[in-house]
Order: sequence, then C-alpha cells, then structure tokens
Amino acid sequence: MSGSVEDERLRVQQLRALRRRWLRDQELSPREPVLPPRQLGTVAAFWERFLQPGGLWRQQVHKAYQTGRFVMLRVLLPAWALTYYVKYHL
Repeated sequence: MSGSVEDERLRVQQLRALRRRWLRDQELSPREPVLPPRQLGTVAAFWERFLQPGGLWRQQVHKAYQTGRFVMLRVLLPAWALTYYVKYHL
C-alpha cells in the first residue's frame, strides 16, 4: 500500500511541475507578439499615407469640406426654403 501512495505523490509532484512550467511558458516576453509586416494593397497604402496627420492633402480636403458645408447650410438650404415659401405660399 505504501508504494501506491508514494507513486501518487510523485505523480502529483510531476503534474505540479508541469503546470508551473506551462504557466511560465504562457508569459509573453517583451519581444512578443511577433507580427509579420503588413502588406498593404495600392488603395490601402494610399489611404495610409493620406490620413497621416498634418499632410497637405488632408488639410486641403478639410478646408474644402468646411467650405462646402458652410455654403450648403448657410446659402443653398435657406435659399431653397425661401424660394419654396415664396413660390407656394405667397
């Protein structure tokens, strides 16, 4: 009977050692994860460069958007509403 208890203790000790080693292996080193370099297509590469902060094109597009928004909200929409009111209600 004493032989099986010692075998059981040895087995439990070995399992604990294996679990400890497995847990240690799960820790990431500072160099991990190692990711492959991104392969961007033509369109994705364009947008990657285009959306960099401070780019000239980005500033120009933003300026054009702001101008278009101003014209639409402050000029065209009120002019359309005024024209509709004058045409159908006066």
